[in-house]
Amino acid sequence: MLILFDIDATLIKTSRACLHAMSDGFEHLFGRPCSLEGIQYAGCLDPVIFRNVLVKNNVETTNENLANFRDQYRQGLSQRLDVPGTGYLLPGAAELVSSLDAIDDLTLGLLTGNFEDTGRMKLERCGLDTSPFVVNAFGDESPHEPPLRRHLVDVALSRFKCAFGKKMDPAEVVVIGDSPHDVECAKSNGCRSLAVATGLHDANLLRSEGADLAVDSLADTRHLTTWITQR
Repeated sequence: MLILFDIDATLIKTSRACLHAMSDGFEHLFGRPCSLEGIQYAGCLDPVIFRNVLVKNNVETTNENLANFRDQYRQGLSQRLDVPGTGYLLPGAAELVSSLDAIDDLTLGLLTGNFEDTGRMKLERCGLDTSPFVVNAFGDESPHEPPLRRHLVDVALSRFKCAFGKKMDPAEVVVIGDSPHDVECAKSNGCRSLAVATGLHDANLLRSEGADLAVDSLADTRHLTTWITQR
């Protein structure tokens, strides 16, 4: 089996450090404050978010502007996460990762809208070892335009095949996340979905969106390990 975790509001929270770092980075680059009003974040992909912020604020979405914006964001995020208590693990996150990592026939990975560098930074600054996540798909790795979260399952499956020399059946994949986008990502690829209500959406809504299991938190390690590993 392949278990794919979202990052933000699933494993960790960062006290809006990402939004502040984005706003600060924009002002540093372009010499004026930016508006983030109406920008969608939950379940979205970083390259899409960054592009939308530039469009919203009447800045050309050139490769240079996007690369510089991303660099400023990375620097600002690192500084903000240096402040004690800014980033923290959500209940049960570390315990569930550890429990699943101890099972021989499971492979863990990340399926996230984050860029790899800042996604790993956030996890590590929050105290979560990223080494158990060996098959990953990050927010800028969709091969399609426009990029969508659902595309990232194929990226992860391709990497699994490259790493282990065999195909993984999508029915043997569990996608774990906090938003309807995570649920849709799983369902559109024939995967199971575990939705956790530690983000903006409650368990009833996530269940109504089609989650195979929706829980209030990841705190019940034994129950969730049993559910994830059921065939």
